[in-house]
Amino acid sequence: MSAVDSTGSSAAGGMLTEIDHVAIAVRDLEAAIAYYAGTFGARVVHRERVESDGVEEALVQVADSYVQLLTPTRDDSPVAKYLAQRGEGLHHVGYRVADCAAALQSVKDHGGRVIDEAPRPGSRGTTVAFVHPKAAFGTLIELVQE
Repeated sequence: MSAVDSTGSSAAGGMLTEIDHVAIAVRDLEAAIAYYAGTFGARVVHRERVESDGVEEALVQVADSYVQLLTPTRDDSPVAKYLAQRGEGLHHVGYRVADCAAALQSVKDHGGRVIDEAPRPGSRGTTVAFVHPKAAFGTLIELVQE
């Protein structure tokens, strides 16, 4: 983990301390897990159903970060809509931050558009907030505080 100063910023990346995960939207979670296991020898280190987001996730550890495989559990979830519009593939990037509220406020202070007005509970006991892709050059960003 990176050193973080009293402002919640790391020396190298400001408020972003590490990449927490890269999320990939998939239609068949079991097939995606089997692919990562069979092809790369990767194993799932965490699995969770997140009812509030309408998804099931499987985390494959890569060094100190994860590949988050996501599949919808209901038709109205954001991931279901994403799959219907764009198909399988990269969904978002999750960045670790020391203070999710401060990072979210920084986005707002700099004129950025947010999906979550306030941090909320995420998987693995984290606190998260999403930044709209229109504010981040077409990339959906998740701020993750452990």
